[in-house]
Amino acid sequence: MMRLTARTWVDAYLTRLRLSDIPAFVVVHGDDTAGAVLVKLNTLDGQAVGFQRSFDLMTGERQWMELSSGAEIDVDQSIHKQRSFDPDLWVIEVEDRAGRHLLDEPGLSD
Repeated sequence: MMRLTARTWVDAYLTRLRLSDIPAFVVVHGDDTAGAVLVKLNTLDGQAVGFQRSFDLMTGERQWMELSSGAEIDVDQSIHKQRSFDPDLWVIEVEDRAGRHLLDEPGLSD
């Protein structure tokens, strides 16, 4: 099974968000080919949630998992820590008061 490059996935994700009128932007541009992607959902009330993609060892499927949540500054620190481990990491920030991120939609969740 062929995997999308990180850049292709990010471009598609940003397009889906834009079509749903959800503001988002690239905070950190990672490796175009194989960089992992973190998504920060900023609800614009001082709170945020960070998501990272992981593998379910039982099924082999990829899924989005919560990395951290709570005060935005705490989520930012968690993301910063992840970046210190992985210099190829992408960070996308989504800003939506309603908490929409679309990561659970078909094509983005897998």
